[in-house]
Amino acid sequence: MAYTEKTTVGYGSRVGNSFRAIGSGFMLFLAGTALLWWNEGRVVKTDKMLNEAEAKTEELTTIDRVDPSMDGVLVYANGLATTQDSLQDSQFGVGATAIHLKRQVEYYQYIEEKHQEKKDKFGGKEEITTTYTYKEGWTNTPVQSGEFHDPAYQGKNFVLNNTESQAWQAEKVTFGAFELNQNQVANIRGDVPVELQLDSAKVDAWQKGVRQTLRAKFGGNTDSIKAVHVNQNTLYFGINPSSPNIGDVRITWTKVLPAKVSIIAKQKGNTFTNFKAKNGKTFSTLVMGVKDADEIYEGAHDSNHMWMWILRIVGIMMVIAGLKGIFGFLETILKVVPFIANIFGFGVGVICTVVGVAWSLIIIALAWLFYRPLIGILLLVLAGFLIWVFAFKGKDRLKELAARAKQQPQPAVQPNEQ
Repeated sequence: MAYTEKTTVGYGSRVGNSFRAIGSGFMLFLAGTALLWWNEGRVVKTDKMLNEAEAKTEELTTIDRVDPSMDGVLVYANGLATTQDSLQDSQFGVGATAIHLKRQVEYYQYIEEKHQEKKDKFGGKEEITTTYTYKEGWTNTPVQSGEFHDPAYQGKNFVLNNTESQAWQAEKVTFGAFELNQNQVANIRGDVPVELQLDSAKVDAWQKGVRQTLRAKFGGNTDSIKAVHVNQNTLYFGINPSSPNIGDVRITWTKVLPAKVSIIAKQKGNTFTNFKAKNGKTFSTLVMGVKDADEIYEGAHDSNHMWMWILRIVGIMMVIAGLKGIFGFLETILKVVPFIANIFGFGVGVICTVVGVAWSLIIIALAWLFYRPLIGILLLVLAGFLIWVFAFKGKDRLKELAARAKQQPQPAVQPNEQ
């Protein structure tokens, strides 16, 4: 069921807020510009580093022994990563000989969702309708329902067991005659379930605690209720795992077993460290499975370029949003007549978008001029073209919108009664 709140923001407050937004808009514009500049340099430097590393990589003929002559050399190798470490979750008595052991905790809770609708009013006021809806679902942390807006849902959440997710990592993982460093170990993946063999005394104690919680919450006799269930790698606190109720908790354990991996890193004694390129960038990697060096470097280049485009888009959006924040006060001032403000706001949005994209292309082009002049020049030409399109075409579009506004039917004027 939905819960609705309505608030009204006065014209003066809106104008004041829009002027205050100029500062944050300016900061967002600068941050987006800096991100675009940094990202282009990062891409080129990373590509150069990867090319340098690829040219210097040598394959280890065997990992069964440490070759002192390869010390300090950037090497490629593949083989079995294994461990004899026994990892323990002492709180629940769960353990395994594994590279990783993970405890994942989930809580069944009421979740509040918020949706806002804003409507301009004549005179510059703004009416905000906020609708709160509630649904049941699994979350990674308990939800504080005391802060819910709907009184009917306040205080409804509780948990039958309050613990936290946690992970353990083996300290010693061997790779033939070598020992992997902790960063390499962290990259080993492949979760499989842990078959639970829990102490019966612990289960009985949990059962008693859950029954007491249910009795305090709902009353009645709970002595015959089975509220702790163990199934494969899951420990469930609740009456029915197939039909969860608010307060239920499920805990699952997974482990990572020995697996074949491929690495590229600088050999340092019987372990590995990062390779440092001439431009200062460092590199080492561990990937799952048996892959040759060419595949690994190709994947690293692909990842570098994927992040290039992601950060470019983020940077451009930040620049555009910053410009809109800077010039948004102009639209707000005109909110006394909403339809005029909307037309003007559309124009401001178009201007900010075109200028933002053009500015972003200029920053990208200037950054690339330091590394690849031809591409930088092409980007500058494209930015100039966008500015030309806006200067000669954009104003025609605004004139067209203004003409349409004038053609809108006006309210009929009633003659005075005689």
